[in-house]
Amino acid sequence: MTNPLLLIQSDSAVQAVADAAATAAAPERITLWDMALNGGWIMLVLALLLILAIYIFIERYLTLNGALKGEADSLFMNTIRQYVHEGNVDAARDLSKQTDSPLGRMIAKGFSRLGRPLPDIQAAIENEGKLEVANLEKRVSLVATVASLGPMLGFLGTVTGMITAFQDMAHAGNNIDIQLLATGIYQAMVTTVGGLIVGIIAYFLYNLLVTRINKVVFDLEVRANEFMDLLHEPA
Repeated sequence: MTNPLLLIQSDSAVQAVADAAATAAAPERITLWDMALNGGWIMLVLALLLILAIYIFIERYLTLNGALKGEADSLFMNTIRQYVHEGNVDAARDLSKQTDSPLGRMIAKGFSRLGRPLPDIQAAIENEGKLEVANLEKRVSLVATVASLGPMLGFLGTVTGMITAFQDMAHAGNNIDIQLLATGIYQAMVTTVGGLIVGIIAYFLYNLLVTRINKVVFDLEVRANEFMDLLHEPA
């Protein structure tokens, strides 16, 4: 008669061996940090480019939000209109000079040209508006550059990784081992993924900035037209 205790111990031993085999067979999970480290020096360049794009995005986004004042701009224009209707042009001019915003500087430029023909005033406002928009667009092109450069650097890493893999094959001769090729191929794939990630993020951030800039330009054009309409009104 078989001892039940021996059967239990035998089953436990078999289960332990099976668990050990399953653990050994389970592939090791690879983290993003491990992938980045195995990608070589190109991954460091990609990381720096991504940090640069994010920094420029945050700095420009805050600046553009400051330019998009909405209700404050409406209140500013209503006050200017009220002063002009009351004949208090000096107060309107002083208010525009004291308002530290793209709109305030545009209207101040218009007031500085009072007495000249209206087309000259409009041209002065438009030129000031172009300067303000150019100031808002500072460094935005760098984000677009990162969006284009990221995938290109990733492809460069792919090429260098494959060159490394084929070089290892040439040195190995007839003793080619898949583990020998793994380093170069791994680097090639990781840099491709890293370049695409950087490019996608930078491209998304660039489009967000362009959208905000277009909104600022539209608002400035609307306010400039309001000011010109105000000057066209009969005294």
